[in-house]
Amino acid sequence: MSLFSIGLSGLSAAQIALQTTSSNISNVYTPGYNRQLTLLGENGIHGGGVQVNDVQRQFSTYIAEQLNQATSSASALSAYETQISQIDNLLADREAGLAPLMQSFFSSLEDMAGAPSDPAARQGVIGNANTLTAQFRAFDSYLDDMQSGINGQIRDEVTQINNAADQMAMLNRQIALAKAKTGEAPNSLLNQRDELVANISERIGVSLVVQDNGTYNLTIGNGQPLVAGNRSFELEAMRSSNDPSRIVVGYNDAGGNLIELDEATFDNGTLGGLMTFRRESLDQTQNQVGQLALSLAEGFNAQHRLGRDLDGERGQEFFAIGGPTVYSNDNNTGDAVISAEFSDFTAVTTSDYEVSYDGSAYSVVRSDTGADVTFTAGTDGAGNTTLTFDGVTLTVESGTAQAGDTFAVQPTRNLAGQFENLIDDTADIAAASLVQVEANSANSGTLGVEGISAERGYQLPTSNMDLTVSNVDATTGSYTLGGFTAGMNVSVNGTVYNNPETGVMNLQAGDTITVDGVSFTLTGQAADGDRITFGSYPEASGDNRNALAMQNLQDAELVGGESTFSQTYASLVSVVGNQTNVAKVNLAAQQGLAEQLTAVQQSKSGVNLNEEAANLIRYQQFFQANAQVIQTGSTVLDTILGLR
Repeated sequence: MSLFSIGLSGLSAAQIALQTTSSNISNVYTPGYNRQLTLLGENGIHGGGVQVNDVQRQFSTYIAEQLNQATSSASALSAYETQISQIDNLLADREAGLAPLMQSFFSSLEDMAGAPSDPAARQGVIGNANTLTAQFRAFDSYLDDMQSGINGQIRDEVTQINNAADQMAMLNRQIALAKAKTGEAPNSLLNQRDELVANISERIGVSLVVQDNGTYNLTIGNGQPLVAGNRSFELEAMRSSNDPSRIVVGYNDAGGNLIELDEATFDNGTLGGLMTFRRESLDQTQNQVGQLALSLAEGFNAQHRLGRDLDGERGQEFFAIGGPTVYSNDNNTGDAVISAEFSDFTAVTTSDYEVSYDGSAYSVVRSDTGADVTFTAGTDGAGNTTLTFDGVTLTVESGTAQAGDTFAVQPTRNLAGQFENLIDDTADIAAASLVQVEANSANSGTLGVEGISAERGYQLPTSNMDLTVSNVDATTGSYTLGGFTAGMNVSVNGTVYNNPETGVMNLQAGDTITVDGVSFTLTGQAADGDRITFGSYPEASGDNRNALAMQNLQDAELVGGESTFSQTYASLVSVVGNQTNVAKVNLAAQQGLAEQLTAVQQSKSGVNLNEEAANLIRYQQFFQANAQVIQTGSTVLDTILGLR
């Protein structure tokens, strides 16, 4: 090979090396760019010059996969932490929080108990009740806005994911065509594809499968393909079949069917973070605030009904509160319509439920734990099927359920938004006691009563009556309680007693008796002749007994039957605060891992300007030296020609 050919091969190699170095320098700040390296080799067996074997992209698939997984987890935690911090700030606000407002409300009741006829004290109760209920509604509105915001963000994420998946499928096709034409894929297209994988990983957790021909396939969830070769499968933001207020993600399969994906399918990426936050924190917080509103409303109403207002009338409902929400699944084939009401507000939990029908029987499952729920099946007065569980009674009002039908039950989700004060006239506050159920002080036994409550529309006898104990069994301690009149609606532990005028038999401590809507629980050991006075207290000036009873509700374990209002709210604030702190710690750790992997990736694939500047000088000298070879060859040739 001549000096000219050798020099030309060197010039060509130097030019390609300079171009590669220049490309590295110019793309130093280009996202997704991977440093390129010119690989030189000897041209020919006898060392006849130089050739460029490859312009190699400095890219590690293993490091990229690790970085994408770390970035996906960090994105999920970032989305979660951003959202839950908003709830934490809302609940923990000492001025706007519910704790000081509940305290102010019960303090105003204490003031009224000190002066039960004072219009100013009564107006203070109404004013604080209006403020408290308004703040509950504001809380619920804020949480509803967050729900709507999550819906909007899910739509945006799905749109971005679909766009990136379409671009990736297109790049798969372009890379395959380029390989078919030249045998090698352009590094720029490979960089773009890897950058798309990184971008998609930030939005949704994906698994990357590299085919033998270099094609990238992406899968989500349980293996559903998002990108397969030159084809992408679209996700779709759709209304949940269980809850029309909720946006979930659907998957369009190869057959064109839209499949609703479970929210638990998504755990990484921004989409997974939003889904996890909504499922584990936002729903739970809204349910807990709703449970608190329910317990406060129903507990206070129950006590207020036992009182007498300034007009001598019995206390009416003080607060208004909504009922459980039931959604029929859009995919149900039956037409059953189910309604719900609270049967015992102290037994209501913060969980949602899924009710299923298999063609012959119903089943109930908690949505938060997946645990089966024991329920009591029955019928109402109209013969409709009823299911009672955890303080809620469902009634199949009309239609027929078919096998496979499901219903979503949300007992407390939207209750805080329906919490209102119904009292606007100071005279309507029932501060005096009305319902009298008391064991006689002259009783020889230890018979007593507790847990006095009154249903809506209860009736009292026109004159007080003595309910008298007889037939005490010395062995079992059971006894008969007589003195009821015919026509009274009497039940024991929920079972109707058909002939109360003959005496209610086999009673024991712990039994709950309901008489025309007034309930009380028996305590102690009765003796023959013991009496219970049942009726109403006479009107008395300055009577504040019901005001004191209402004020004492702040220390009653009415929420779930196990905690007070302040304890429940403090627990809610603590739980959300802990979740926020855990999210922040995990996010910091995951971001630290992502930063470490980014540094490793950059050491492998990133552009070092100092190194590239040195390469620029080196390859420039390489170019000049090869030009000198050609010039030397020209001089030699001129000398030879001159000899002639």
